Amino acid sequence: MKLFSHKPLQVVFGLVLISLLAACGNSGGGGATAGNTPSSGGGSAAGANGKGCTKVGVLLPETASSARWDSKDKPLLTQKIQAISGVTVDYYNAEGDATKQQSQADAALTKGDCILVVGAHDSDAAAAIVTKAKTQGVPVIAYDRLIQSKDLAYYVSFDNVKVGALQGQYIADHYKDYVKGSSNNTAMINGSQTDNNAILFRQGALSALQSLYDNKTLTKVYDQYTPDWDNGKAQTEMEGVLTAQQNNLQIAYVANDGMANTVIAALKQKKLNGKVLVTGQDATVAGIQNILTGDQSMTVYKAIDKEAQGTADLVKALHDGTDTGTITNGATVKTKDGTAIPSVLEVPVAVDKTNIQSTVIADGFVTVADVCQGLPKGTGGIC
Repeated sequence: MKLFSHKPLQVVFGLVLISLLAACGNSGGGGATAGNTPSSGGGSAAGANGKGCTKVGVLLPETASSARWDSKDKPLLTQKIQAISGVTVDYYNAEGDATKQQSQADAALTKGDCILVVGAHDSDAAAAIVTKAKTQGVPVIAYDRLIQSKDLAYYVSFDNVKVGALQGQYIADHYKDYVKGSSNNTAMINGSQTDNNAILFRQGALSALQSLYDNKTLTKVYDQYTPDWDNGKAQTEMEGVLTAQQNNLQIAYVANDGMANTVIAALKQKKLNGKVLVTGQDATVAGIQNILTGDQSMTVYKAIDKEAQGTADLVKALHDGTDTGTITNGATVKTKDGTAIPSVLEVPVAVDKTNIQSTVIADGFVTVADVCQGLPKGTGGIC
Protein backbone atom coordinates (compact mmCIF):
# COMPACT_ATOMS: atom_id res chain seq x y z
CA MET A 1 0.00 0.00 0.00
CA LYS A 2 1.43 3.44 -1.12
CA LEU A 3 1.19 6.10 1.55
CA PHE A 4 2.91 8.91 -0.48
CA SER A 5 2.63 10.04 -4.09
CA HIS A 6 5.75 10.87 -6.16
CA LYS A 7 4.00 13.77 -7.91
CA PRO A 8 5.17 16.50 -5.46
CA LEU A 9 8.79 15.51 -6.10
CA GLN A 10 8.22 15.66 -9.83
CA VAL A 11 6.79 19.17 -9.48
CA VAL A 12 9.75 20.36 -7.40
CA PHE A 13 12.22 18.87 -9.87
CA GLY A 14 10.41 20.54 -12.72
CA LEU A 15 10.55 23.95 -11.04
CA VAL A 16 14.29 23.61 -10.34
CA LEU A 17 14.92 22.64 -13.94
CA ILE A 18 12.96 25.65 -15.23
CA SER A 19 14.95 27.97 -12.92
CA LEU A 20 18.26 26.58 -14.13
CA LEU A 21 17.26 26.95 -17.77
CA ALA A 22 16.14 30.52 -17.17
CA ALA A 23 19.44 31.36 -15.47
CA CYS A 24 21.39 29.94 -18.41
CA GLY A 25 19.26 31.88 -20.83
CA ASN A 26 20.03 35.15 -19.02
CA SER A 27 23.81 34.74 -18.86
CA GLY A 28 26.15 36.35 -21.40
CA GLY A 29 26.93 39.86 -22.63
CA GLY A 30 23.50 40.93 -23.83
CA GLY A 31 24.57 41.93 -27.34
CA ALA A 32 24.22 45.09 -29.37
CA THR A 33 20.43 45.08 -29.35
CA ALA A 34 20.26 45.66 -25.60
CA GLY A 35 21.98 49.02 -25.47
CA ASN A 36 19.30 50.75 -23.37
CA THR A 37 18.46 47.94 -20.96
CA PRO A 38 19.81 48.43 -17.42
CA SER A 39 21.34 45.34 -15.85
CA SER A 40 20.72 44.38 -12.25
CA GLY A 41 24.20 45.71 -11.46
CA GLY A 42 23.23 49.20 -12.55
CA GLY A 43 25.23 49.37 -15.77
CA SER A 44 24.14 48.62 -19.31
CA ALA A 45 23.40 45.31 -20.93
CA ALA A 46 25.05 46.49 -24.15
CA GLY A 47 28.02 44.51 -25.33
CA ALA A 48 31.23 44.93 -23.35
CA ASN A 49 33.34 48.00 -24.14
CA GLY A 50 30.40 49.99 -25.48
CA LYS A 51 29.44 47.92 -28.51
CA GLY A 52 25.81 48.62 -29.36
CA CYS A 53 25.62 51.30 -26.67
CA THR A 54 22.87 53.87 -27.22
CA LYS A 55 23.04 55.78 -23.92
CA VAL A 56 26.12 57.96 -23.38
CA GLY A 57 26.81 59.84 -20.16
CA VAL A 58 28.58 63.20 -20.58
CA LEU A 59 29.99 64.53 -17.31
CA LEU A 60 31.63 67.96 -17.34
CA PRO A 61 33.59 69.46 -14.44
CA GLU A 62 32.24 72.93 -13.62
CA THR A 63 30.92 76.19 -14.99
CA ALA A 64 32.65 78.77 -12.79
CA SER A 65 36.18 78.26 -14.11
CA SER A 66 35.38 79.07 -17.74
CA ALA A 67 32.38 79.94 -19.87
CA ARG A 68 33.41 77.25 -22.35
CA TRP A 69 31.95 74.26 -20.52
CA ASP A 70 28.28 75.16 -20.83
CA SER A 71 28.42 77.48 -23.83
CA LYS A 72 30.67 75.36 -26.09
CA ASP A 73 31.41 71.84 -24.85
CA LYS A 74 27.92 70.86 -23.69
CA PRO A 75 26.04 71.71 -26.92
CA LEU A 76 28.78 70.44 -29.22
CA LEU A 77 29.19 67.11 -27.46
CA THR A 78 25.45 66.60 -27.24
CA GLN A 79 24.90 67.45 -30.91
CA LYS A 80 27.76 65.36 -32.28
CA ILE A 81 27.17 62.27 -30.13
CA GLN A 82 23.43 62.30 -30.77
CA ALA A 83 24.14 62.46 -34.51
CA ILE A 84 25.06 58.78 -34.15
CA SER A 85 21.94 56.84 -35.10
CA GLY A 86 19.86 55.86 -32.07
CA VAL A 87 22.25 57.34 -29.50
CA THR A 88 21.11 59.70 -26.74
CA VAL A 89 23.08 61.72 -24.19
CA ASP A 90 22.58 62.07 -20.44
CA TYR A 91 24.30 65.31 -19.38
CA TYR A 92 25.74 66.15 -15.95
CA ASN A 93 27.85 68.99 -14.57
CA ALA A 94 29.74 68.57 -11.30
CA GLU A 95 29.79 72.33 -10.56
CA GLY A 96 33.31 72.08 -9.17
CA ASP A 97 32.65 69.17 -6.78
CA ALA A 98 34.58 65.90 -7.26
CA THR A 99 32.27 64.02 -4.88
CA LYS A 100 29.24 65.24 -6.80
CA GLN A 101 30.85 64.09 -10.04
CA GLN A 102 31.34 60.61 -8.58
CA SER A 103 27.65 60.52 -7.59
CA GLN A 104 26.65 61.67 -11.06
CA ALA A 105 28.74 58.89 -12.61
CA ASP A 106 27.04 56.36 -10.32
CA ALA A 107 23.66 57.71 -11.42
CA ALA A 108 24.67 57.48 -15.08
CA LEU A 109 25.69 53.85 -14.68
CA THR A 110 22.47 53.05 -12.84
CA LYS A 111 20.46 54.59 -15.68
CA GLY A 112 22.21 52.30 -18.13
CA ASP A 113 24.72 54.68 -19.70
CA CYS A 114 27.19 52.34 -21.37
CA ILE A 115 29.88 54.80 -22.47
CA LEU A 116 31.02 57.67 -20.22
CA VAL A 117 32.65 60.88 -21.45
CA VAL A 118 34.20 62.53 -18.40
CA GLY A 119 35.72 65.99 -18.14
CA ALA A 120 37.20 65.43 -14.69
CA HIS A 121 36.99 68.07 -11.99
CA ASP A 122 39.75 66.22 -10.14
CA SER A 123 42.05 64.10 -12.30
CA ASP A 124 42.98 61.76 -9.43
CA ALA A 125 39.56 61.43 -7.80
CA ALA A 126 37.93 60.62 -11.14
CA ALA A 127 39.96 57.39 -11.27
CA ALA A 128 37.24 55.89 -9.05
CA ILE A 129 34.72 56.58 -11.82
CA VAL A 130 36.85 54.62 -14.28
CA THR A 131 37.29 51.74 -11.85
CA LYS A 132 33.57 51.34 -11.21
CA ALA A 133 32.69 51.72 -14.87
CA LYS A 134 35.17 49.01 -15.82
CA THR A 135 33.47 46.48 -13.52
CA GLN A 136 30.34 47.00 -15.61
CA GLY A 137 32.07 46.83 -18.99
CA VAL A 138 31.63 50.56 -19.55
CA PRO A 139 34.54 52.37 -21.26
CA VAL A 140 35.46 55.89 -20.11
CA ILE A 141 36.74 58.57 -22.47
CA ALA A 142 38.58 61.32 -20.58
CA TYR A 143 37.51 64.59 -22.15
CA ASP A 144 39.88 67.59 -22.13
CA ARG A 145 41.49 66.54 -18.83
CA LEU A 146 43.44 63.33 -18.35
CA ILE A 147 42.14 60.95 -15.66
CA GLN A 148 44.88 59.23 -13.69
CA SER A 149 43.77 55.65 -14.22
CA LYS A 150 45.48 52.77 -16.01
CA ASP A 151 42.00 51.50 -16.96
CA LEU A 152 41.07 54.64 -18.91
CA ALA A 153 39.95 53.73 -22.44
CA TYR A 154 40.76 56.96 -24.31
CA TYR A 155 41.76 60.58 -23.86
CA VAL A 156 40.65 63.46 -26.09
CA SER A 157 42.16 66.90 -25.60
CA PHE A 158 44.71 69.32 -26.96
CA ASP A 159 48.48 69.20 -26.71
CA ASN A 160 48.40 70.87 -23.31
CA VAL A 161 52.16 71.26 -22.93
CA LYS A 162 51.97 73.12 -26.24
CA VAL A 163 49.20 75.35 -24.83
CA GLY A 164 51.51 76.47 -22.03
CA ALA A 165 54.43 76.78 -24.43
CA LEU A 166 52.39 79.16 -26.60
CA GLN A 167 51.65 81.30 -23.54
CA GLY A 168 55.26 81.25 -22.37
CA GLN A 169 56.66 81.93 -25.83
CA TYR A 170 54.36 84.91 -26.22
CA ILE A 171 55.90 86.36 -23.06
CA ALA A 172 59.41 85.56 -24.34
CA ASP A 173 58.63 87.32 -27.62
CA HIS A 174 56.95 90.42 -26.14
CA TYR A 175 58.37 91.04 -22.66
CA LYS A 176 60.60 93.87 -23.94
CA ASP A 177 57.48 95.96 -24.55
CA TYR A 178 56.74 95.89 -20.82
CA VAL A 179 60.07 95.48 -19.01
CA LYS A 180 61.89 98.71 -18.17
CA GLY A 181 65.46 98.40 -16.90
CA SER A 182 65.51 96.27 -13.76
CA SER A 183 61.72 96.33 -13.49
CA ASN A 184 61.13 92.82 -14.81
CA ASN A 185 58.88 91.17 -12.25
CA THR A 186 56.77 88.23 -13.36
CA ALA A 187 53.91 86.50 -11.55
CA MET A 188 52.60 83.06 -12.52
CA ILE A 189 48.96 82.42 -11.60
CA ASN A 190 48.43 78.82 -12.58
CA GLY A 191 45.28 76.72 -12.76
CA SER A 192 44.10 74.11 -10.28
CA GLN A 193 46.66 71.49 -9.29
CA THR A 194 43.89 68.85 -9.20
CA ASP A 195 43.55 69.37 -12.96
CA ASN A 196 46.39 67.59 -14.75
CA ASN A 197 46.15 70.14 -17.57
CA ALA A 198 47.19 72.97 -15.24
CA ILE A 199 50.41 71.11 -14.47
CA LEU A 200 51.05 70.63 -18.19
CA PHE A 201 50.30 74.29 -18.96
CA ARG A 202 52.85 75.41 -16.38
CA GLN A 203 55.37 72.88 -17.71
CA GLY A 204 54.95 74.23 -21.21
CA ALA A 205 55.19 77.84 -20.08
CA LEU A 206 58.41 77.15 -18.20
CA SER A 207 59.91 75.53 -21.29
CA ALA A 208 59.94 79.04 -22.78
CA LEU A 209 60.48 81.06 -19.60
CA GLN A 210 62.94 79.16 -17.42
CA SER A 211 66.02 80.38 -19.28
CA LEU A 212 64.78 83.97 -18.88
CA TYR A 213 64.41 83.39 -15.14
CA ASP A 214 67.82 81.75 -14.92
CA ASN A 215 69.66 84.59 -16.61
CA LYS A 216 67.69 87.23 -14.67
CA THR A 217 66.08 88.71 -17.77
CA LEU A 218 62.82 88.17 -15.89
CA THR A 219 62.37 87.86 -12.13
CA LYS A 220 59.74 85.42 -10.97
CA VAL A 221 58.12 86.90 -7.86
CA TYR A 222 55.10 84.59 -7.61
CA ASP A 223 54.26 81.09 -8.83
CA GLN A 224 51.22 79.32 -7.37
CA TYR A 225 48.41 77.01 -8.41
CA THR A 226 44.89 78.37 -7.95
CA PRO A 227 42.46 75.90 -6.31
CA ASP A 228 39.47 75.01 -8.52
CA TRP A 229 40.52 77.60 -11.11
CA ASP A 230 38.72 80.03 -8.84
CA ASN A 231 38.47 83.40 -10.58
CA GLY A 232 37.89 85.30 -7.35
CA LYS A 233 40.92 83.63 -5.78
CA ALA A 234 43.03 84.67 -8.79
CA GLN A 235 42.06 88.30 -8.18
CA THR A 236 43.02 87.98 -4.53
CA GLU A 237 46.35 86.47 -5.56
CA MET A 238 47.07 89.38 -7.91
CA GLU A 239 46.11 91.93 -5.27
CA GLY A 240 48.57 90.22 -2.92
CA VAL A 241 51.32 90.28 -5.54
CA LEU A 242 50.78 93.98 -6.21
CA THR A 243 50.90 94.76 -2.50
CA ALA A 244 54.07 92.70 -1.97
CA GLN A 245 55.80 94.27 -4.98
CA GLN A 246 54.51 97.78 -4.35
CA ASN A 247 52.74 97.68 -7.74
CA ASN A 248 56.01 96.89 -9.51
CA LEU A 249 54.85 94.14 -11.87
CA GLN A 250 55.45 93.80 -15.60
CA ILE A 251 54.32 90.30 -16.59
CA ALA A 252 51.34 88.21 -15.43
CA TYR A 253 51.30 84.67 -16.74
CA VAL A 254 47.65 83.71 -16.14
CA ALA A 255 46.50 80.24 -17.13
CA ASN A 256 43.05 81.03 -18.55
CA ASP A 257 40.75 83.88 -19.56
CA GLY A 258 38.43 83.57 -16.56
CA MET A 259 41.26 84.21 -14.12
CA ALA A 260 42.82 86.77 -16.45
CA ASN A 261 39.61 88.77 -16.30
CA THR A 262 39.78 89.06 -12.50
CA VAL A 263 43.54 89.66 -12.58
CA ILE A 264 42.79 92.59 -14.89
CA ALA A 265 40.21 93.82 -12.38
CA ALA A 266 42.97 93.89 -9.75
CA LEU A 267 45.28 95.75 -12.15
CA LYS A 268 42.55 98.29 -12.91
CA GLN A 269 42.32 99.15 -9.23
CA LYS A 270 45.95 100.30 -9.45
CA LYS A 271 45.57 101.79 -12.96
CA LEU A 272 47.99 99.18 -14.29
CA ASN A 273 45.70 97.56 -16.85
CA GLY A 274 47.29 97.67 -20.28
CA LYS A 275 50.68 98.26 -18.67
CA VAL A 276 51.19 94.62 -17.64
CA LEU A 277 51.46 91.75 -20.14
CA VAL A 278 48.61 89.33 -19.29
CA THR A 279 48.18 85.90 -20.86
CA GLY A 280 45.04 83.77 -21.02
CA GLN A 281 43.46 80.70 -22.58
CA ASP A 282 40.14 79.49 -24.05
CA ALA A 283 39.44 82.45 -26.36
CA THR A 284 36.30 83.33 -24.44
CA VAL A 285 34.22 86.36 -25.43
CA ALA A 286 35.47 88.18 -22.32
CA GLY A 287 39.06 87.24 -23.14
CA ILE A 288 38.77 88.51 -26.72
CA GLN A 289 37.14 91.71 -25.46
CA ASN A 290 40.04 92.24 -23.05
CA ILE A 291 42.48 91.79 -25.92
CA LEU A 292 40.59 94.29 -28.08
CA THR A 293 40.67 96.88 -25.28
CA GLY A 294 44.39 96.27 -24.68
CA ASP A 295 44.00 94.92 -21.15
CA GLN A 296 44.94 91.33 -22.05
CA SER A 297 47.77 90.49 -24.40
CA MET A 298 46.89 87.04 -25.72
CA THR A 299 44.80 83.93 -25.32
CA VAL A 300 45.01 80.39 -26.62
CA TYR A 301 42.33 79.25 -29.03
CA LYS A 302 41.36 75.61 -28.72
CA ALA A 303 38.91 74.55 -31.43
CA ILE A 304 36.41 72.79 -29.15
CA ASP A 305 34.41 71.73 -32.20
CA LYS A 306 37.31 69.45 -33.19
CA GLU A 307 37.69 68.14 -29.64
CA ALA A 308 34.00 67.28 -29.46
CA GLN A 309 34.13 65.66 -32.92
CA GLY A 310 37.09 63.50 -31.93
CA THR A 311 35.12 62.35 -28.90
CA ALA A 312 32.04 61.58 -30.99
CA ASP A 313 34.20 59.65 -33.46
CA LEU A 314 35.45 57.43 -30.63
CA VAL A 315 31.91 56.94 -29.30
CA LYS A 316 30.74 55.88 -32.76
CA ALA A 317 33.64 53.44 -33.17
CA LEU A 318 32.88 51.89 -29.77
CA HIS A 319 29.17 51.76 -30.61
CA ASP A 320 29.89 50.09 -33.97
CA GLY A 321 32.60 47.82 -32.60
CA THR A 322 35.11 49.11 -35.15
CA ASP A 323 38.81 49.85 -34.85
CA THR A 324 39.74 53.18 -33.25
CA GLY A 325 43.31 53.17 -34.56
CA THR A 326 42.57 55.55 -37.42
CA ILE A 327 41.09 58.01 -34.91
CA THR A 328 43.92 57.99 -32.35
CA ASN A 329 46.51 57.54 -35.11
CA GLY A 330 49.04 56.05 -32.70
CA ALA A 331 49.00 59.00 -30.28
CA THR A 332 49.25 58.24 -26.57
CA VAL A 333 49.52 60.20 -23.34
CA LYS A 334 50.92 58.60 -20.20
CA THR A 335 49.27 58.60 -16.78
CA LYS A 336 51.34 59.05 -13.64
CA ASP A 337 52.02 55.32 -13.44
CA GLY A 338 53.33 55.26 -17.00
CA THR A 339 50.30 53.71 -18.68
CA ALA A 340 50.02 54.89 -22.29
CA ILE A 341 46.43 55.94 -23.00
CA PRO A 342 45.33 56.04 -26.68
CA SER A 343 44.68 59.73 -27.35
CA VAL A 344 43.28 62.27 -29.77
CA LEU A 345 45.20 65.55 -29.43
CA GLU A 346 44.13 68.66 -31.31
CA VAL A 347 46.41 71.64 -32.04
CA PRO A 348 46.09 74.90 -30.03
CA VAL A 349 46.64 78.34 -31.59
CA ALA A 350 47.96 81.54 -29.99
CA VAL A 351 45.66 84.53 -30.56
CA ASP A 352 46.36 88.22 -30.05
CA LYS A 353 45.05 91.43 -31.62
CA THR A 354 46.84 90.65 -34.89
CA ASN A 355 44.95 87.44 -35.75
CA ILE A 356 41.58 87.55 -33.97
CA GLN A 357 39.81 88.09 -37.30
CA SER A 358 41.56 85.21 -39.08
CA THR A 359 41.17 82.65 -36.27
CA VAL A 360 38.32 82.71 -33.78
CA ILE A 361 36.04 84.98 -35.82
CA ALA A 362 36.77 83.29 -39.15
CA ASP A 363 36.01 79.90 -37.56
CA GLY A 364 32.77 81.17 -36.03
CA PHE A 365 34.05 80.35 -32.54
CA VAL A 366 33.01 83.85 -31.46
CA THR A 367 31.06 86.48 -33.39
CA VAL A 368 31.86 90.12 -34.00
CA ALA A 369 28.48 91.01 -32.46
CA ASP A 370 29.34 89.16 -29.23
CA VAL A 371 32.87 90.47 -28.79
CA CYS A 372 31.91 94.04 -29.67
CA GLN A 373 28.89 94.20 -27.41
CA GLY A 374 29.36 97.12 -25.04
CA LEU A 375 32.64 98.26 -26.64
CA PRO A 376 33.10 101.61 -28.39
CA LYS A 377 32.96 101.59 -32.17
CA GLY A 378 36.38 101.00 -33.68
CA THR A 379 37.78 99.13 -30.65
CA GLY A 380 40.65 96.90 -31.69
CA GLY A 381 40.03 97.67 -35.34
CA ILE A 382 37.21 95.12 -35.36
CA CYS A 383 34.21 96.69 -33.64
